Amino acid sequence: MRCKILGAGVSGLSCAIKFLKADIGVEILSKSRSPNTVSDTAAAVWYPFLVEPVEKTDKWSVETYFELIRLMENFPEAGITMRKGREYLREIRPPPGWSKDIKHFRILEDVEIPNEYIFGWEFEVPVIEMQKYMPWMESRVFSMGGTIEKLSFDDLGDVEGDIVINCTGLGAREICNDNELVPVRGQILYLDQDPIIGHFDQQKETLAYTIPRSDVTVLGGTAQMGDYTETPREEDNEQILRKCELMWPDLDREKIIGVGVGLRPSRSELRLEYENVNDKHVIHNYGHGGAGVTLSWGCATEVMRLLQLHMPS
Repeated sequence: MRCKILGAGVSGLSCAIKFLKADIGVEILSKSRSPNTVSDTAAAVWYPFLVEPVEKTDKWSVETYFELIRLMENFPEAGITMRKGREYLREIRPPPGWSKDIKHFRILEDVEIPNEYIFGWEFEVPVIEMQKYMPWMESRVFSMGGTIEKLSFDDLGDVEGDIVINCTGLGAREICNDNELVPVRGQILYLDQDPIIGHFDQQKETLAYTIPRSDVTVLGGTAQMGDYTETPREEDNEQILRKCELMWPDLDREKIIGVGVGLRPSRSELRLEYENVNDKHVIHNYGHGGAGVTLSWGCATEVMRLLQLHMPS
């Protein structure tokens, strides 16, 4: 069995490695490769965000959580570390469903909560340095016998082969005529300062985060629906800094060293399903919103399950 995977972002590469481990041949076709994919710009902390349906995505997220820990323990060159973070809320609410499944999760004490907030929790999760992780993923594909070809296509019917895995992200809007798929623009800043612990406000209206990596701290963010602008905006930088300073007053603006922009492929619900297209076996795996890395391995497992279900050879 041999399949074509469309897209060389984190979703496509995760599916490729999963298939190659099962002795399924893989050819990745993509109009761009690392370092020029949307995945390369991801802040990339494990945290389910901007993605539905929760009853499925929580499960896939937890599967990815444990796979990332396994990779961290076995492949230090992949650029994965465990870091603690705290999410702050302006109202009291139940912990997320995945909280019972991860290794460290606790409700914050009042003295640990910044003035603008009234509730929150602490967690320890993988942080992925995409400038290391993406090349490492590509090298894994090559070492296992997979290939990556730079190729553009406008229609699924243009792809040769009987088995196609569609991991084209925002590109699926045109390829699949999926008008429900829209970009959610994210702008981030890079800071040469370590907050020791990450700080998060994950509400769409007040979205802010400080994600400490081994090299820099990533400050965010924005969630601008339907915005295709890929150039940084100074007003967004200022908004990001003001929001992050509410959670981290010691933030030093003089230590900003860079800025990035990415377009999250978002829809009301992630599309992960089988479809027969002109006698091709197509599995769609796109619309991960702000959780592409968080969902990557769990979704790859589900893609494999769907393939085996519809092609039980």
